[in-house]
Amino acid sequence: MTRLTWSTANPAAIKADAIVIASYQGEDGPLAADTAFASAVSAAALAGATGKAGSITTIPGTGLVAADRVVVVGLGSTPESDSAADVGAQHESLRKAAGAASRAVAGHDEVISTLGGISLAAAAEGHLLGGYVFETYKTASPAPVDSILLTVATGADTDAVGRTIERAVITTEAVAFARDLINTAPNDLYPAEFAARASAAGGTAGLTVEVLDEKALADGGYGGILGVGAGSTRPPRLVRLSYSPANPRASVALVGKGITFDSGGISIKPAAKMDQMTSDMSGAAAVVATVVAAARLELPVAVTAYAALAENLPSGSAYRPGDVLRHYGGVDKPGKTVHVLNTDAEGRLVLADAIVRACEDDPDYLLEMSTLTGAQIVALGNRTMGVMGTPELRDRVAETARQVGEGGWAMPLPEHLREGLDSPLADLQNIAGSPGGGMLVAGHYLSEFVAEGVKWAHLDIAGPAFNDGKPYGYTTSGGTGVPIRTLLALLAELQA
Repeated sequence: MTRLTWSTANPAAIKADAIVIASYQGEDGPLAADTAFASAVSAAALAGATGKAGSITTIPGTGLVAADRVVVVGLGSTPESDSAADVGAQHESLRKAAGAASRAVAGHDEVISTLGGISLAAAAEGHLLGGYVFETYKTASPAPVDSILLTVATGADTDAVGRTIERAVITTEAVAFARDLINTAPNDLYPAEFAARASAAGGTAGLTVEVLDEKALADGGYGGILGVGAGSTRPPRLVRLSYSPANPRASVALVGKGITFDSGGISIKPAAKMDQMTSDMSGAAAVVATVVAAARLELPVAVTAYAALAENLPSGSAYRPGDVLRHYGGVDKPGKTVHVLNTDAEGRLVLADAIVRACEDDPDYLLEMSTLTGAQIVALGNRTMGVMGTPELRDRVAETARQVGEGGWAMPLPEHLREGLDSPLADLQNIAGSPGGGMLVAGHYLSEFVAEGVKWAHLDIAGPAFNDGKPYGYTTSGGTGVPIRTLLALLAELQA
């Protein structure tokens, strides 16, 4: 990743390949966010700079600053007030601008950024997230910027600055780790390999690590995970990573869907965009990255992450429409049975097993995330996750997601939709007869496995987890790492 450093020196006097400055969109042209750079912004206006959000204009630095070039990034309109909503929107605009700037200065070694003068945390996150590249199979050209020096005001609290940058680095490294997992080709990231990478990351962070292989899953009665993974020669896994600080103020279970490739099974998907189903393990990637980051940040909550991993393929051994599976029910307890009507509704099957196991830890909160339904994209688009569950926690998750820029919207679980899961053959069926409200029906299915008294939320990230278009703001193409920043912000605040 790009290296971040900081300084209280005058940014205009520092020799570098480029300096990044910000402008707002005024009625008569761009306005410098820092009046010390009014001349530079005026010069950029002659080259077409407008201050429009996300815009980038580069001009020579000669006669303006010591850096070789000036990169002017637009923030949009000036903040209307100091309200929390307006400040949050300003910080998100800054993150996006910083991300766009990092891509604009790719190929350079040393860059100065003045964006930290507006919000150090937002600027740091945006620069690091926007500069992310995935190079496992292809070397990036131009290479990402090597280092960015964030300038802060003279007399700034050095300890506070250091903590802010450290948190931004840990947070964005977690996002990058998840993005790496999501972007890795499915022939290289199958359940056992995912489990190995998660175990290695957990071990380095000092977490307690447990991996259930196919034999242990069979012995334990994890029928949902085993059923989904039955069609692949690469068997499923259930990974448990636990962070236990002294005197935690709350305990949280994180559960993530980890379908390392989803063909739909015998209910096979259309060929178009099936390659993107390498991202169907985004929920598992997020929970693994989050618990590792929670430990590194020394958050005052106990966090246990469960990654339910399987590869959903059609074969002679695959589970079939019409099969009845028995979910994990707990130690010496029979689990609920499910009549499988569609093998492409597999995510809820692996998640149900993991949710029951997670509830055995008696958490105060359970947060589950998954690329679960195409209905989420139909309802909310590609950039807004749907959040269901216990009303108070649901609303809090959705609001936090909006505050950090990951986008969340609280969704209901209408009782009449639950009726569609009634089966004449088993305790449940895995899809409803009617196609309407598919995201909410899936939420109802998962709710059946949450233990009484546990506050829970289901985050459907089908759209936001993967960007199949061009980069925008600090969001690169491919895996996004949503909802890691939402989870870390929640974990920092939750109390039992």
